[in-house]
Amino acid sequence: MAEQARTRVAVNGYGVIGKRVVDAIALQDDMELVGIADVAFDWRIQVAARKGYAIFAATEERLEPMRKAGLDVAGALGDLLGTADVVVDCTPKNVAAKNVTIYRKKNVKFILQGGEKHEVTGHSFVADANYESAIGRDSTRVVSCNTTSTVRTLTALKHAGLLRKARGTLLRRATDPWESHLGGIMNTLVPEPEIPSHQGPDAQSVDPELDVLTMAVKVPQTLAHLHYWTVQLTGAASKDEVLNAFRASSRIALVEIGDGLSAINAVKEMMADLGRPHDNLYEVALWADMLKVEGDELFYAYMVDNQAIVIPDTIDAIRALTGRERDAKRSIAATDRSLGVGAITDALGRG
Repeated sequence: MAEQARTRVAVNGYGVIGKRVVDAIALQDDMELVGIADVAFDWRIQVAARKGYAIFAATEERLEPMRKAGLDVAGALGDLLGTADVVVDCTPKNVAAKNVTIYRKKNVKFILQGGEKHEVTGHSFVADANYESAIGRDSTRVVSCNTTSTVRTLTALKHAGLLRKARGTLLRRATDPWESHLGGIMNTLVPEPEIPSHQGPDAQSVDPELDVLTMAVKVPQTLAHLHYWTVQLTGAASKDEVLNAFRASSRIALVEIGDGLSAINAVKEMMADLGRPHDNLYEVALWADMLKVEGDELFYAYMVDNQAIVIPDTIDAIRALTGRERDAKRSIAATDRSLGVGAITDALGRG
């Protein structure tokens, strides 16, 4: 039998998420990165060119300026899309929605990120929860970092028959670390002006059955988000039952304060020690030793790497849209192997 051709993937936008998606695609045996489109010609795009990635201008107007800056630009976005089966749009918020017309005209499947509205694609994606419903679609939206973590953890409880309803408080980082010199907040906390905050309804766009409400506050740090959750269970349960439910998801890593992982900076340092690119934490890092069960009430907290958590789901979304892999567990396992998901558990001797 002839070997199946690899899925040809383009990435539009080489920022915080885009560069991580690009590196993850390059690790997949069943995918081929055909190029990167962007409007910039600063150090980020220059590094991408040094890595050997094909560079394209995201608009016709940027083609000549990028070439004058010394970049070997292969063409414009239309040229790139002509070589792709799927495009992953990692452009800034509200830009991607405008690109959808181009993608549809070129008849290329597309994946948007969580900054765009659910209505743009009519489908929102978290691999643990609804992989099968994305199979063969022309598009999907990988939800935001906070929503991804919410759906992952609540789905684990739901699959174990433990989840009745959930209420979460989100401590949100002020801005992305690489641009903290440009803005953010200092010496203050900024509550989101509405309850529920947008993450709860966004989680319901993935799974309408979730009874979830969120509140959020922006805090003056840039490393990661921190969530606190109160969950009403379907009945009285033991701590071991809850932990086993979380262990069933490869993308939830149980960590402990007793291991010295007492703060989000310590967890990030562990990612560096594990050799993760960009210190990426792809998993939800959930503190097992502070988790508490009181009758049918569950209390827990976890860390969310806003720059990395959506990367595995984006890779899985590519497989789902193309129908290349119809089994969610097989896609998740393949992605996890390529990214080293599970290394935290192994390093802590809990594999």
